[in-house]
Amino acid sequence: MGRRALPKLNPELDLSQLLLTVDDVPRPWSAEQLYGRTAPLEVEVGSGKGLFLETAATANPEHDFFGIEVAKKYARHCAARFAKRSLSNGRVLAGDGLWFFRDVLPHASVAAVHVYFPDPWWKKRHRRRRVLNEPFLKDVTRVLVPGGHLHFWTDVQEYYESTLELIAEVTPLTGPEPVKVRPAEHDLDFHTHFERRTRLAGDPVYRCRYTKSSE
Repeated sequence: MGRRALPKLNPELDLSQLLLTVDDVPRPWSAEQLYGRTAPLEVEVGSGKGLFLETAATANPEHDFFGIEVAKKYARHCAARFAKRSLSNGRVLAGDGLWFFRDVLPHASVAAVHVYFPDPWWKKRHRRRRVLNEPFLKDVTRVLVPGGHLHFWTDVQEYYESTLELIAEVTPLTGPEPVKVRPAEHDLDFHTHFERRTRLAGDPVYRCRYTKSSE
């Protein structure tokens, strides 16, 4: 099932400080330069329509949130969510998450990494394109602070099981830790739009969390 068309954005919304291109990313990396403060940073790879980012940034004003979405129209939609709520602790990059982790983020700079419902690349010959590959997982381990977390959810059992095997093989992360599921209290009381669609269809969601041990 394809994505639904996005609603038109209010042209008066100022996204200039919220929506980044590759050229806008500080090099060397400086979260303080982007957010004007020093705070725990959480990064989501594949932000889609931005429901998680908006909800998390609203509920956790003491943390900063950085979303990465390769599709620019969806990245703009994420940034608009921040603008509508006047959230100063959110930014979104229209670009490649693997590049950002590999070439930008320094060691021990991120409190949590979130990867929700990534593209499963169904065909076997395409699986090397999956975001949760060996180089990315090693970069996740590198950039997490001691005690930091990797959150991974998918509706594809094969992707879930093979990724857990890969994490155990190539990282020292501790897990998988179970993730408690609660009933939704309203129509948008879900982690992401994809989770909403999956759960309303009665399909299973596979969830886990990993922790980087203290160094």
